[in-house]
Amino acid sequence: MEDLVQFQLGDAVFCREDLFNDGGLPGIEEGALIAAAGTRGVVVQYGHVEASPNVEIYLVRFEDETRELGLPVGCLPEVMTQDEAEAASLKSAH
Repeated sequence: MEDLVQFQLGDAVFCREDLFNDGGLPGIEEGALIAAAGTRGVVVQYGHVEASPNVEIYLVRFEDETRELGLPVGCLPEVMTQDEAEAASLKSAH
């Protein structure tokens, strides 16, 4: 796992697209919005998809409207950015 360096533990990231519960988050309705595009989160763990060792996956806790961190959500690197300007533009497009 040493070569998984796109994002590190504790990195602030922003989602590039709306993220919805695919049924994997208990207590949250399937299809419910987890984080809107541009929402800030923090990387709390990372690894790879077991069936595809070359595919990175990150656990991210996104802020809610009160800035509290939500449940960890599995995210692929392409749905995240560290670019605050990009995140602001995504958020304002909402």
